[in-house]
Amino acid sequence: MQVTETLNDGLKRGYAITVTADELEAKVTEKLTEAQPTIEMKGFRKGKVPLALLKKQFGDRLMGEAMQESIDGAMSKHFEETGDRPAMQPDVKMTNEDWKVGDDVEVALSYEALPDVPEIDFSDIKLERMVVKADDASVDEALQNLAETAQSFESRKKGSKAKEGDQVVIDFVGKIDGEAFEGGAAEDYPLVLGSNSFIPGFEDQLVGVKVGEEKAVELSFPEDYQAPDLAGKSAVFDVTVKDVKAPQAAEINDELAKQFGAEDLAALKAQVVERLEAEYTGAARAVAKRKLLDVLDGKVAFDLPPSLVQAEADQIAHQLWHEENPDVEGHDHEKVEPTDEHMKLAERRVKLGLFLADVGQKAKVEVSDAEMSQAVMAQARQYPGQERQFFEFIQKNPQMQQQLRAPIFEDKVVDHIFDTAKVTEKEVTKDELQKAVEELEAEDDV
Repeated sequence: MQVTETLNDGLKRGYAITVTADELEAKVTEKLTEAQPTIEMKGFRKGKVPLALLKKQFGDRLMGEAMQESIDGAMSKHFEETGDRPAMQPDVKMTNEDWKVGDDVEVALSYEALPDVPEIDFSDIKLERMVVKADDASVDEALQNLAETAQSFESRKKGSKAKEGDQVVIDFVGKIDGEAFEGGAAEDYPLVLGSNSFIPGFEDQLVGVKVGEEKAVELSFPEDYQAPDLAGKSAVFDVTVKDVKAPQAAEINDELAKQFGAEDLAALKAQVVERLEAEYTGAARAVAKRKLLDVLDGKVAFDLPPSLVQAEADQIAHQLWHEENPDVEGHDHEKVEPTDEHMKLAERRVKLGLFLADVGQKAKVEVSDAEMSQAVMAQARQYPGQERQFFEFIQKNPQMQQQLRAPIFEDKVVDHIFDTAKVTEKEVTKDELQKAVEELEAEDDV
């Protein structure tokens, strides 16, 4: 077998691989010799079929396997000897397309190698991390929000008109072309106006109704309504209002605390403080991480595989196009060409991605099974009632597993760098932290 370099330009590599006919023949003979003891053929005892006869009958079929194994072996040996790591799947093409048995096999191998990533001293990096304590005003606001979620409703005075946020108790019958349809009727139904729990337009027409009033609510079902036989059709709902109730926020006391699983109000306040400060810590970490990435972006420089940059830029352009065109759900539109801004962002992402991957590998950072399970469970909660199917989908989909593993790995590498860098803490207000987060989000939108 012969490997000859044909291209060495930056990170681009090209090689001509020749597998001789004698090597292929030896590989086929090796395979037949290995299988010979188990082969039975009419006229011969098991394991006694002559090699020449086996080669005549099975040789052509095994030649393809021999060629593939020889080429794969040559590539593996090449990457082992050179230390090259392909940025993407190598391009392998057979160049003598008129090949026939007895000829050498000639293959062209080309790829972009991953670059050598420079090391930097993280102890030279100085960062500031914001720290926010939960103040009394924030705790009171959070408790008030909890009280509102635990609200009850009390009947308004007779003759009161229903307002947005009120609960109306109604009987209704829906009709299309004068005929009642299945699933379109209910009695004593409690509906909170403004909750958007009914078809668009239904709740709006009940604002201002009074107890005892009968109202015909006219509307059309959305074109994408979940029941195809109703989608896009006009309907009339005959509604009878039986009660109009005003929302009553729960009192902030021990009873409220018990509704949320706390022993008393003091315990609930402690839980609120813990939750708020955990949220602040997460937001502050996101800001510090962005600052770290900005520092790393300015400190490290190395050649980037053009194919990776182009693929990342294409993905960025495609994603942003769909955000600007939310009505287009499919991907059968014309190719979205990335702009210079997309290419610049792609270069940053590829550079930092390769750098963090290299740091993580050298630091032996790993994502544990427990961390992966936690990530899968968090994703599965987005599909209530279908958690089992989601778990099975993840188990059978290595690409999805990698998508879940990648951000966990990156965060662990960032924590590794934080541990070495000089990170000082600065206590700030919630508003100052919020401003920093908004500035970060504004940069993401650029």
